[in-house]
Amino acid sequence: MEFDIHAKVLLSAFLIALVAGAVMARTNFCTMGAVADWVTMGSLGRLRAWLLAIAVAVGGLLLLELAGLVTLPANTQPPYRTPQFAWLRYLVGGLLFGVGMALGGGCGTKTLVRVGGGSARALFVAVLIAAVAYAMFTTNLFAIAVASWVDPTVVDLTRWGIGGQQVDALVGHALGVGAGAARTAVAALFVAALLWFVLRSPQFRRNRNLWLRGVVVGAAVVAGWYVTGGPHAEDWKAHAMFAAERPSRVEVQSLTFVSPIGDTLRYLLEPTRTSLLNFGVMTVFGVVAGSFLYSLAARRLRFEWFASWRDFASHAAAGVLMGFGGFVAMGCTIGQGVSGVSTLALGSLIALAAMVAGAAATIRLQYLLSD
Repeated sequence: MEFDIHAKVLLSAFLIALVAGAVMARTNFCTMGAVADWVTMGSLGRLRAWLLAIAVAVGGLLLLELAGLVTLPANTQPPYRTPQFAWLRYLVGGLLFGVGMALGGGCGTKTLVRVGGGSARALFVAVLIAAVAYAMFTTNLFAIAVASWVDPTVVDLTRWGIGGQQVDALVGHALGVGAGAARTAVAALFVAALLWFVLRSPQFRRNRNLWLRGVVVGAAVVAGWYVTGGPHAEDWKAHAMFAAERPSRVEVQSLTFVSPIGDTLRYLLEPTRTSLLNFGVMTVFGVVAGSFLYSLAARRLRFEWFASWRDFASHAAAGVLMGFGGFVAMGCTIGQGVSGVSTLALGSLIALAAMVAGAAATIRLQYLLSD
């Protein structure tokens, strides 16, 4: 493949995810683990690291937008700021994904990190996520199983003159404030609130691993927005438009891992079609490679298999639920929980809350059943 602007975007995606994957493996970054620590022990350390990642992502994207370095359209991939507010989709998909990540011991991102660390169990879950996501966008499964109950509940915000579902747009419309001022004020207050909560803990302030998790994951999301929506975004789209075979998913986007895992399966089924190599596929490869390289260097490569048939069934259900729920919710705990929330999209906040609620309820139930 010629080293053109498309190849540069793909290489950038791989390197961003490579660093993130290595850091996630080193610091045990795990959304499900953060929720489990909170639910079972009342510990907020890993949850604070996750919130720090969100704060870095929100603040970083705000600075890029204020500097004019990035412009996010309504039709990002996925469309976080769309005025078509599919609230039920975010809620149900998020709940299902949360249940799945609790059953599987980790979200889609953590699954990829474990694959890089040598876990055949995680590879099994990743394959199921990929198969379900692939079926959702290549067959009529979504139309049959989801669209029939989602479409009637979609709220078209343009009916009230609101151009997007981001919180700042809703606040600006309600108060009659300009879009730029509303965006800056809401994002700044959001970041300040998160940082206040995160940094009020002396234990967190002293823990370098927690700092590293949050800063690197948040910065990786910001870097993704810059690579796909920055100064070279229009050249990238123009190159794709005139390519002999148009590359897939040439849109402004950042890190997310459910649909990209499905895209990875689609590419692996036809590995000679380089047009199927897209930003998301490269981030999947990058996270696995980063985790593998760190695990190899730290001598932490460990083969992992199922402990029992019950364990197998639990992980099988996890893969199906995360694949289905993540596709319905249009993202995972990174895709909606960090990338989506960085845009201040209301749908992302709902999806994130639903994922946490689904995971917390499942963990509590598992704890009760184990007594």
